[in-house]
Amino acid sequence: MTDEIGAILREVKTIALVGASARPDRPSHEVMAFLQSRGYRVIPVNPGLAGQTLLGERVFASLGEIDAPIDMVDVFRRPETVAPIAEDAIAVGARVLWLQLGVVNEDAAARARAAGLKVVMDRCPKIEWLRRNG
Repeated sequence: MTDEIGAILREVKTIALVGASARPDRPSHEVMAFLQSRGYRVIPVNPGLAGQTLLGERVFASLGEIDAPIDMVDVFRRPETVAPIAEDAIAVGARVLWLQLGVVNEDAAARARAAGLKVVMDRCPKIEWLRRNG
C-alpha cells in the first residue's frame, strides 16, 4: 500500500475534498490548505457552503456539480455516510477514493475497487505526503 500511496500522491492533480470546512481550526481546512500549497487543485464539497469561496475555490454541494475532471475524492465524513460518496466518485470518473483518518467503510471501499478506483482508508494525504517529502 505504501508504494501505491506514493504513486497516488505523485499522479493526482485535482482533488475533491468532501466535508470541507470554512473553519481554519478544522482538519479538513488545514489539509485543503496544505495540499494546495503543494500544488494540488483542491475543490471543496460541502452543501452548507455551496456557492461560497473557500481558499480561493468555489464550494460545490456535491461531486456531481463539479465542472472539472476529478482525480481523487478525499472524504472527511463519518464512515456511515461514505457509501453514496463512493457511488458519486465512481459516477464522476474519479481514479482514487481516499478516506481520512478514522474513516473506514469496507463495503464502500469494495464497491469503489470493483469499479476500478484505488482506495485508501484511515489515512491522511497530508501526513502521507510529509512522510515521503519531509
